[in-house]
Amino acid sequence: MNYLTIDNISKTYGEKVLFSGLSLQINKGQKVAIVAKNGTGKTTLLRVIAGRENPEGENASVYVARDVRVGYLEQDPDFFEQGSVLDAVFDADTELTRTIKRYEALLHQPGSDAEMQSILSRMDDLKAWDFEARVREMLTRFNLGDFSQPVSTLSGGQRKRLALVHLILTEPEFLIIDEPTNHLDLDMIEWLEGYLAQPGLTLFMVTHDRYFLERVCNTIVELDNGQLYKYSGNYSDFLEKKAIREENENLALDKGRKLLSKELDWMRRMPQARTTKAKSRIDAFYNLHDKVSNTKDNSELQIDIKGQRLGKKILELHNVSKRFGDKSVLEPFNYKFQRNERIGIVGPNGVGKSSFLRLLTGELRPDTGKVVQGDNTVFGYYSQDGLHLPDDKRVIDVILDIAEYIPLEKGQKLTAAQLLERFLFNRKQQLVYVSQLSGGEKRRLYLLTVLMRNPNFLILDEPTNDLDVISLNVLEEFLLEFPGCILIVSHDRFFLDKLAQHLFIFEGEGRIKDFNGDYTEYREIQKEQEREQRRQDRSEQQKIKAAQKPVVVGGLSPEERKELQRLEKDILKLESRRKEIESRFSEQADLSAQQIQDLSQELATLNGAIEAKEMRWMELAERA
Repeated sequence: MNYLTIDNISKTYGEKVLFSGLSLQINKGQKVAIVAKNGTGKTTLLRVIAGRENPEGENASVYVARDVRVGYLEQDPDFFEQGSVLDAVFDADTELTRTIKRYEALLHQPGSDAEMQSILSRMDDLKAWDFEARVREMLTRFNLGDFSQPVSTLSGGQRKRLALVHLILTEPEFLIIDEPTNHLDLDMIEWLEGYLAQPGLTLFMVTHDRYFLERVCNTIVELDNGQLYKYSGNYSDFLEKKAIREENENLALDKGRKLLSKELDWMRRMPQARTTKAKSRIDAFYNLHDKVSNTKDNSELQIDIKGQRLGKKILELHNVSKRFGDKSVLEPFNYKFQRNERIGIVGPNGVGKSSFLRLLTGELRPDTGKVVQGDNTVFGYYSQDGLHLPDDKRVIDVILDIAEYIPLEKGQKLTAAQLLERFLFNRKQQLVYVSQLSGGEKRRLYLLTVLMRNPNFLILDEPTNDLDVISLNVLEEFLLEFPGCILIVSHDRFFLDKLAQHLFIFEGEGRIKDFNGDYTEYREIQKEQEREQRRQDRSEQQKIKAAQKPVVVGGLSPEERKELQRLEKDILKLESRRKEIESRFSEQADLSAQQIQDLSQELATLNGAIEAKEMRWMELAERA
């Protein structure tokens, strides 16, 4: 079934053409992501599809299936400012919320017994009695536990999470979502990944999260130079097929240039007689000239700034602690940073990660202990909340205020204008005011202001927000070669896995665990511990049930008792299959690359299914 068809749509802003003549079709079950550089129109395309902006172009059309529930998550969601967090979630135009509101209205309207009976029956059918409990559970999961908090007091990140909860609870069949992982912590992102991977959902999204692209998506479209290129498969398939496409285009371009050279020579020697054949060849020449001359913009972010040398003493923490009132954000902590360390920081929102970074840089004073900074240590602090560039200044002036040039390796120098060009600000854009930049462009400019100070100890607090996938890859390559220390707070799991050698795990209440390994290794160990704990809980529950005479079934219906027994059998089967796959990985050394990929995907699916069934089992077992 076709969910979406766009045909021949274009969009321009003034003289800038974002895209032209785009066509795309999405069918039921497809999970499509769009990849492109910042500022090329990804968000605009989503807004056109969602009906927030009108398409341009002759015979342009956007078709969305009428009988399909569509949910749209935009970058800057808008809510009724006077309501509470709970009011905002209930303010959804769905049959479920309409039924609940009508039921509440009828409670205050005497003499409507017939309609009340009908509404009560519909409430049962829709399982509406549990809806408020589900709402509260989802709000708590996304760290919005103060249900009465006014929407007007929410931060940008809280609004984005509230919009995500609102979207999920409307149970859409087709989701159009713009950067869903911004402002989420890692646990929230992993939960969202599992939700979006459900087979029944159809998806079109903008994201820079490459694990989403790898594990959730089965189609990737690239918006490049105003045109759409469609690739079947996940992120790995996209990288491979894109490389092949670009190689073929370069070969065709080389052939075209050689042919153009020959045709140009003929044009210069062409006799005066204008035969029909000659006119046809002349027309072909000009068409070929336009095609070859229309070179693509393949510019990429370039970072090759030289870092200062580190001394013997870099940064030391001796018995450092910090509290805010009754809340401890850091219990006494000791650590000595070594040369070229790359440390990732992970933990839920609100446990003190940003406060820890400010203690390191001296912005916060510790309650106990001391932070000792080496004589040669120069911090480059990219703060999550530090994007306070002056809106009334031009881009070039922001950089000139820091330095007129920057030293590179081997004694070379770059002027401020040249440096901006490497960060994808051409000479025309350098004269633009900061207020006119997009979110991703402001992030790039802010990153440049940090790197221009020639640091040798980089502290990066959520540096991947609003950066496109292409810029992220370049940033990663720079950081891998960076000749100093790096401390990273990021919700981008791919970014952490690629850069961090070990992790500081913020466990809450000021406790920090030093984990030797990358994020994926940490999560696998953590998940296995959680699975083992659930197995032990099941075993204890089964022992309690066996000891009860007669067996007490509490508030479970007959169907739920059958479901409980069925879940126990399903979990055993799934765990048995998981052990088979794990045994093949450990015992078979001759597995092909395709077999490894297939088994890895099956293992990920099994783990998700086991976790979901165990959660449901625990819910029923507790009630029993």
